[in-house]
Amino acid sequence: MPVLNERAYLEHAVASVLAQDVDGPTELVLALGPSSDGTTEFAERMAAREPRLRIVHNPAADIPVGLNAAIRASRYPTIIRVDAHSELSAGYAARALDTLERTGAANVGGVMRADGRTPFQAAVARAYNSPVGLGGGSYHGGTREGRAESAYLGVMRRAVLDEVGLFDESIRRGEDWELNLRIRQAGHMVWFDPQLAVTYWPRESWIRLARQFRSTGAWRGELVRRYGRSNGVRFFAPPALLVLLVLAVVVGVLQATGVLAGIGSVIASAVYLPLVAYALLVIAMALTPARPHDPPRSPRERLWTLAVLPTMHLSWGLGFLMGVLRGAHDTVDTSRLGSRNTPLP
Repeated sequence: MPVLNERAYLEHAVASVLAQDVDGPTELVLALGPSSDGTTEFAERMAAREPRLRIVHNPAADIPVGLNAAIRASRYPTIIRVDAHSELSAGYAARALDTLERTGAANVGGVMRADGRTPFQAAVARAYNSPVGLGGGSYHGGTREGRAESAYLGVMRRAVLDEVGLFDESIRRGEDWELNLRIRQAGHMVWFDPQLAVTYWPRESWIRLARQFRSTGAWRGELVRRYGRSNGVRFFAPPALLVLLVLAVVVGVLQATGVLAGIGSVIASAVYLPLVAYALLVIAMALTPARPHDPPRSPRERLWTLAVLPTMHLSWGLGFLMGVLRGAHDTVDTSRLGSRNTPLP
């Protein structure tokens, strides 16, 4: 578990891991980044009381560096990746181990079930759980078990990690996708099991959300530079939206100043149609009632949905275009700690 500035979430995350009931010995290795909110001291107090809890330090705070340090320090043949901003469902580990054995897969993942405690966080969670928000990856609400491109978090055979190598420490976001690509290229199988569920708590503010998605988009752009068509088509939708928006602004200015008129103006107006369709989709998302067994949606959550979806898509699209054009370089996710990166998905 990579950890940085997670004092408000760490106790529940650790408890959900230690509560897992599996046959055989277990341990939880925390890779602690340089937190400033008391997380490190709190983790050390927990480790002093719990013999299954171990600590390694990750001074750079990079996700793959912390993950690799924790994996190297671990002692058992199965690696279960967890995050400090998440909570494992009851029976998660046992089910994942059974699925590994049943399918022969090298890596097994399940559903990221986003949840929110505030109207804003609930709106972000709803976007995460919807194909409209994050493009319909299987771990964002898939229901059919089977082979997958990647796995959320992941329950991995250590022998396969030793074979293909650990996480690529030059990739600060999207490192799980890249690792799963190498696993599949080596002839192994990545498997999605919808019965595995992890509760994920999204960013708590608009600016943090925008920073997170710009950084994630930049690294996806970097992965496109490195791996080309191995990336799914869905990753190109947000940058296409941003390009359409810029074109619409240009066309609007030219029409308003009379530079573009007549039949040319009519033809150019076609650029508005996909943006109108997108706006209607966002409004429909805001108005859609809650799913059965979910709490009712508040008016504030519905209003936040109108801002959350475009923020996610446009921030991601901007980052993507920057990543494709110039590479991600030293782009970091500053949404958890000032100007530092954050080891979170």
